[in-house]
Amino acid sequence: MELREDERIDDLEYKGLKIIQNCNGFCFGVDSVLLSDFAREIKENSEVVDIGTGTGIVSILLTSKTKLKSIYGVEIQEDVAEMASRSSKLNHLEDKFRVINANIKDIFDYLEPYKFDAIVTNPPYKKENTGVKNLDKRQLISRHEVECNLEDIITASYKLLKDLGEFYMVHRAERLVDIMVLLRKHKMEPKRIRFVHSKAGDKPTLILVKAIKGAREYLKIDKPLVIYKDNGEYTDEVLEIYDKKRK
Repeated sequence: MELREDERIDDLEYKGLKIIQNCNGFCFGVDSVLLSDFAREIKENSEVVDIGTGTGIVSILLTSKTKLKSIYGVEIQEDVAEMASRSSKLNHLEDKFRVINANIKDIFDYLEPYKFDAIVTNPPYKKENTGVKNLDKRQLISRHEVECNLEDIITASYKLLKDLGEFYMVHRAERLVDIMVLLRKHKMEPKRIRFVHSKAGDKPTLILVKAIKGAREYLKIDKPLVIYKDNGEYTDEVLEIYDKKRK
């Protein structure tokens, strides 16, 4: 596999999977890995869409963590989408993981509505014109709602999903109210929430959310997920998510 300038291949240390990343771009973090594990209950033979796939990390992991039939990764940035496509080929996933270079607002030029069984998304966390913005355009688009916002993603997800289709998302914990309000507004019923804490006793920084299109009201709160022990090492649960065993 030929690499471009400033690119590297990272070993995901999960069933031999690898990914291409740009050393100067926006690289995946633990949030994407946690989302792929949270969504591993996606049903067998599901057709899935990964909104804002970035370098393809969530899609690549889900091809191994689930028995999905196919997954389309939607990415607005042309160079990042091209990198994700090469990562698909690197892992011999061309027939299962396909990348679409498009804005989610235009996705129905590429995908049929009301067809998909599940959506996964790790969207930009920060509202436009809030927080410190990064100078690098790729990082700006990845972290701030400059090209699409939370409602754009939820609106498109409703139209992509079949009735009772599943929606999985990781986001910042402080956006919880926005998430719940918009999901209900667009008839996507929240069914599971899991708060993610850096260390036990810390306030939650991330939230994992599952919603189902057109489902009845009932919300389950999972036990908190703690990433690090007091000594800075990963907790046993996170090691298991990464498919590592403590020595």
